[in-house]
Amino acid sequence: MRTKDLLYKFSTKLHVVVFFRSKGRVFGRAMGMPVVGLVTVGRKSGQRRTTTLAAPIADDERVVLVASFGGDDRHPAWYRNLRSNPDVQVLLRGRTRSLRARTATGPEREALWSSIVKIYEGYERYQRRTERQIPVVILEAAPQRAASQP
Repeated sequence: MRTKDLLYKFSTKLHVVVFFRSKGRVFGRAMGMPVVGLVTVGRKSGQRRTTTLAAPIADDERVVLVASFGGDDRHPAWYRNLRSNPDVQVLLRGRTRSLRARTATGPEREALWSSIVKIYEGYERYQRRTERQIPVVILEAAPQRAASQP
């Protein structure tokens, strides 16, 4: 395992424990952005996986995350998990919500990316470090299914 991975795992575990126990009151902001606690289902294990992430855009309608992994050439584990199972839970500002994840594409991604790098320029530096296009993830309420007719 890479040193970067070990340091990331240790700091993430500490941050997750404190963040979730305090319901987001401690470690609730990073780089000028709100921090969210994200709960996914492991794509291989089927177990709940938790992490904390800065959310450049977070409002009543949606939470937008950036799967940058600091500009690493790999996608972060949380992103690989939600691609397999897009139903997630998010702790934001003391409130837990069940949401569905999708990856922004095309013009929607371009517009969001433009807004995101204005909020935190570091994401642009991360993009320059890697050849992969860094995914922009939108978490929103799952569409309601129409009730079946008898």
